[in-house]
Amino acid sequence: MNPKSLPPPVGFRMITGDPMLRTSNPNAPPKVTSFRCFGKNWQDSNTAQPPGGGTDTVELPSKACEGYLRSNTYFPQCWDGVNTDSPDHASHVAHPVGAIDPFTGLNLYRGTCPSSHPVRLPMLLFETIWDTTPFIDLWPEDGSQPFVYSMGDPTGYGHHGDYMFGWEGDALQRAMDTCTEFNGVPSYCKALTVQPDEEINKCTQQTRVDEPIDGYLKALPGCNPIQSGPAEATVAPECGAVSTTIGYAAVPTVQA
Repeated sequence: MNPKSLPPPVGFRMITGDPMLRTSNPNAPPKVTSFRCFGKNWQDSNTAQPPGGGTDTVELPSKACEGYLRSNTYFPQCWDGVNTDSPDHASHVAHPVGAIDPFTGLNLYRGTCPSSHPVRLPMLLFETIWDTTPFIDLWPEDGSQPFVYSMGDPTGYGHHGDYMFGWEGDALQRAMDTCTEFNGVPSYCKALTVQPDEEINKCTQQTRVDEPIDGYLKALPGCNPIQSGPAEATVAPECGAVSTTIGYAAVPTVQA
């Protein structure tokens, strides 16, 4: 048995999925990252199923999505209870273990945390909806799919998510204790203060790189050549990038 879910500590970060993958990962739970292809007006035989369930695919869909394309991203729910990060941003966390219902996927999963990562974290699911409708008439006639992730992945297997803890004070703990509705509407959670969009948009940063940001590019930004696999993608340190690449300092591993 696992204790109740605990909020991650300040400074906590993690990654789910692997941007270098170009084929399915046999070591990951089914459909940790996945895609759903909707028909016109959101019609789809899989609409009623939770994200990652039913006919959702791990790779980018091979058919034109006449409605929208949605990516589903589940994060690990088990933590080692010590490290707020790890060199690969993944070893300090793990997914629950146990059988997964292929219909409901991870959304209603009740697996158990492994002994190496005994601390249960809240389930974190990101859903991103891409408007693919303007590109229906541009779909290749050879049956291939036309989309490419910005890190050079045309398969979708490299779909991943990054999480960095940014809650203020005990706000997340209060929300977890009192806001148990399943509707996902932030304004319904009275433990949190929801700011209007106008206030949110006042938070800005100065431009760090003075270069064009509109229109088409002749290649992907940064050093991200398209790599189709099936071998894992490799880092390209020098590629004549069409945009400025800003370096960053490595984040050390910190114990909670």
